[in-house]
Amino acid sequence: MKRMLWVILMMSCGATFISSLFPVYSQYYELNSFQITVLFAIYAVFLIPSLLIVSARGNYWGVKRVVRYSIWISIVSTLIFLVSFDVWMLYAARILEGIAYGAFTGTAVAFLIKNTPPEKISTAIKLSGITVLIGFGLGPAIAGLIVEYVHFLPLRLPYWVLLFMLFSSLVFLEMLPKHEDPQAQKPAKTKITLGVPSNIRSHFWSFIGLPIFTVFTFGGIVFSLIPSFTKNIIQTANLSISGLLILLLLGGGALWQFFPWPRNPVTRIRIGILLLAFGSWVIVFSGQTANLFLLWAGIFIQGIGAGWTFQVSLRFASQLPKPEERPGAISAFYLSAYSGFIFPVVGVGVLTQFVNLNLSLILINLFLAIFIVYILMYSIKFNDYYSNHFRN
Repeated sequence: MKRMLWVILMMSCGATFISSLFPVYSQYYELNSFQITVLFAIYAVFLIPSLLIVSARGNYWGVKRVVRYSIWISIVSTLIFLVSFDVWMLYAARILEGIAYGAFTGTAVAFLIKNTPPEKISTAIKLSGITVLIGFGLGPAIAGLIVEYVHFLPLRLPYWVLLFMLFSSLVFLEMLPKHEDPQAQKPAKTKITLGVPSNIRSHFWSFIGLPIFTVFTFGGIVFSLIPSFTKNIIQTANLSISGLLILLLLGGGALWQFFPWPRNPVTRIRIGILLLAFGSWVIVFSGQTANLFLLWAGIFIQGIGAGWTFQVSLRFASQLPKPEERPGAISAFYLSAYSGFIFPVVGVGVLTQFVNLNLSLILINLFLAIFIVYILMYSIKFNDYYSNHFRN
């Protein structure tokens, strides 16, 4: 289990590694906020169909084989970043990274489960979610620190480090057994579906899919725009700050999952979604006042909310379906999550063409408030269902 968690950590670092480098690329290639958000979101546009296809066909192809190919595609993406000299190469690398991480997400949890004793599967799923969040935060932090303090080949050196990390994940992967099903050699006839059982579909999309979509929407805005936000609005040129802010948001959120209160999962997700919204408004206010302390505070609050919401929604995604339906439901969980990286995030980029960045964030926060109110209202219905079917 530990070796596969290392593989998940390294791949998650690679998926968000570029975030701290957006200001550097923006200056070097003269990209505006809209182009930066497209560069960010195009990753998710290709990730989603990749995740869908691989989730349905991965068992036939062999999950370890798919994980291996995913890492190699991510390595090719990193090499393109390393030698890039034009904007199209950045987009090509992001597309490949989206394909790689989509295929990886569609099989990584299934492969982790295959390499975990039955009595530890719930713990493995929980740790995989924590590892993903830490990796998402650690990648930008590493890149930001390298660019800010090493002062050597800022658009090249970070990717050499990433290459080393990805190759280490290959080494750990090859130490694991295959655990392939006999069906892996048969022609793939599985229908491509979202993997959500019909008996829990309403609860899944309203109280699992929508909350994690909201988490990743807020997180995607931080990933794509916070580096420019800290530079242009908070007016600090330190590139490591944006990376450390992302680490605080996701890494801190992951660690807060170990905080024991509140124990009731429905209560925990209610508080989490409220903290997520409150933290985002503190971030907006930090832009209005150009206050760096408020930005840190807002990210910290949002991180707690993101961590708790991610934790509980992933728990529900693995707990509500039957064991044999679990991998498909978890894939649908991540599909909902990465969808949050596309339309709202690009929407903010579009808004910045007409209004300033801070006002754009205000408008998107108002839009997301509708989702938050719906989630809180639906939690009453879900709580009744959960109490009746999963009473401890």
